[in-house]
Amino acid sequence: MSTTHEPQRSVRPVTTPTAPQDGTRPVSPVVESGGQVALRYVNAVIRLALGWIFLWAFLDKTFGLGHETPSDAAWIHGGQPTAGFLGNATTGPFADFYRDLAGQAWVDWVFMIGLLGIGLALVLGIGMRIAAAAGAIMLVLMWTAVLPPANNPFMDDHLVYALVLVALALAGAGRTLGLGRWWESTALVRRWPVLT
Repeated sequence: MSTTHEPQRSVRPVTTPTAPQDGTRPVSPVVESGGQVALRYVNAVIRLALGWIFLWAFLDKTFGLGHETPSDAAWIHGGQPTAGFLGNATTGPFADFYRDLAGQAWVDWVFMIGLLGIGLALVLGIGMRIAAAAGAIMLVLMWTAVLPPANNPFMDDHLVYALVLVALALAGAGRTLGLGRWWESTALVRRWPVLT
């Protein structure tokens, strides 16, 4: 009695995109090149680095960690985070305007909340559009406080950082090494996409 064996064939599962419930065409999976994957990670590292710049400024000014802010000038000890820079370092056509703002409580609060919010958003990878807009505005205002820049007729690191923030938000940099994908799936963000 002989039995015949058919050769085993390896069967690869075929995945066909299913039609979405809203009637639109199915979306094919996207395959990234090695360069695209690398760029996502580079953007994520840049995002984290910029987030740390904002967070460090907040922490140092709040607690007087001794890098730029001595302990006795810390915000928690009654220091005024904007008094030193706006009161003494401003130059150019807007210098008088900024000197008038130096040390005002509401300016300190807006500045410090901005540093904390932008820093946290960048480090966590959430709210990237708002963080990019707020960060770009803050950086451009800081640029206008020291016109003309020391080493160039108009360009300095404040403008470069502002542009990088916008590029990171447009690239969706919060999705890699961050909580961006989860954040975008929340009901809050689905309802108000500007919060992505």
